[in-house]
Amino acid sequence: MTITGAIVLFAVIWFMILFIMLPIGERSQSEAGEVVPGTPASAPEDAMMKKKLVWTTVATVIFWAILMAVIMSGVLKIEYFDVFNRMNPDG
Repeated sequence: MTITGAIVLFAVIWFMILFIMLPIGERSQSEAGEVVPGTPASAPEDAMMKKKLVWTTVATVIFWAILMAVIMSGVLKIEYFDVFNRMNPDG
């Protein structure tokens, strides 16, 4: 795998985990009982973005390292997912 491929894989995993983490632990302003004027009642009370970004990065590094180890070891190859036999048209 190239360096660019590894960076792209990291970015894709990071955003996927971020989108999974965003709704976790969210509490709306209406649930808290204190709605700030000018915001909808469904707006988060405290987004905890810094904490979520740190945990997203930690989880991504762990998941990415495992996935890179599997890819670099050769356990998974592109040929295993070649359903239409495009990688080897002769065989």
